[in-house]
Amino acid sequence: MKHVLVTGGAGYIGSLLCPQLLRSAYKVTAFDTCYFGSDFLPHDNPNFALIEGDIRDLAALRSALKGVDIVVNLACISNDASFELNEELSTSINLDAFEPMVVAAKEAGVRRFVYASSSSVYGVSDQPDVTEEHPLLPLTLYNKFKGMCEPLLQKHTSDDFVGVIFRPATVCGPAPRIRLDLSVNILTNHAYTNGKITVFGGDQMRPNLHIQDYCDAVELLMTAPKETVGDEIFNVGFQNMSIADLALLVKKVMEEMFPDKAPIDIVTTPSDDNRSYHINSDKITRVLDFRPKHSIEDAIRGLAAELGAGRVPDSMTDNRYYNVRTLKEKKIT
Repeated sequence: MKHVLVTGGAGYIGSLLCPQLLRSAYKVTAFDTCYFGSDFLPHDNPNFALIEGDIRDLAALRSALKGVDIVVNLACISNDASFELNEELSTSINLDAFEPMVVAAKEAGVRRFVYASSSSVYGVSDQPDVTEEHPLLPLTLYNKFKGMCEPLLQKHTSDDFVGVIFRPATVCGPAPRIRLDLSVNILTNHAYTNGKITVFGGDQMRPNLHIQDYCDAVELLMTAPKETVGDEIFNVGFQNMSIADLALLVKKVMEEMFPDKAPIDIVTTPSDDNRSYHINSDKITRVLDFRPKHSIEDAIRGLAAELGAGRVPDSMTDNRYYNVRTLKEKKIT
C-alpha cells in the first residue's frame, strides 16, 4: 500500500481527492492548516490521517513525510483575492515554503512529487490555443509565484525523485468542502439563491475543469511511468468559454432543473479582471490518453442538486464557502 501525503488535503480539491485515493487503496495523509475545517474528511477510514500543520513548519513537514511515497502538493493561499489580503503571508506560503518542502520530500525518500500549478500563469493571450510552451505572462503575484515554483521542483528532480507539474483550469463542481467563490460555482449559486446572475465583463475567455476530472488527472499523474511524465508540464482544462457564455449555460440549466425560478436574469457590469486565455490540453490526451469525463454543465447540475437538496445552507452568507471571508473572519491576514 503506497502512502500519499496531500498538502492542502482539507481544501476544496483535497476534500474530494483524499477519499478517492483511499478507494484506490492508498494510505493517505492530509497535511493542512484546516482554516476551513476538517469535519468533511474521511476520519473513520483507518488508512487516513490528518496532520494539522503549516507547510512553513519544516520540522512538522519532515515528520509528516516519513514513510511517504508520493506527495501531491495542493497547499497554497488560493486565488488572487485571497493572496492580496496579505502579500507577505501569501508569499511565505506560496513561494518561500515551496523549495524547502521539495528538498525535505526528496531527503525523506519520496519517489514522486506532483505539483498543482495553474493555467492562470498564461495571463492574457490572444493565441487561439495556449499550449504548455506558451510564455508565462502572469498578471498577479499569485499567478507569478505558481509559475516560479515550477523550475524550483525541476531543479531537484532525479531518477529516484520524479517531479510532475500540471496547470489546471479553474475548477468547478461539488465537493465535500464546497467553494462558492469560483466562476462557475459563483454563477450557479447566484442563479439558484437570488434568481439573478451578475456577469463582470463577459468577454474574457476562461478554461474550466470539473473537480472530478481534476482528481482523476492527479491520480493518473501519480501513477504514470516516470519516463513519460518526469519533468513534464501538462495543461488540464478542456472547456474554454467566455464568462458571458458560462452565464447563459447556468441560466439554461437552472431554468430546466427549477422551472419555478424562471426567468433568471443576467446583469452585465464592467470588470477590471481582464485575464483571458484559451488553453490547449492536447498534450495530456496524446501522452497519457487522458480525457475528461465530466463537463461544465455536469458541474452546474451537481452544484444545483446540492443547493436544491439543502446541503449547502446559507450559501450566500456562510463564510466557510468563501476563502477571503474565512481568512478575514479568522484574522489570517
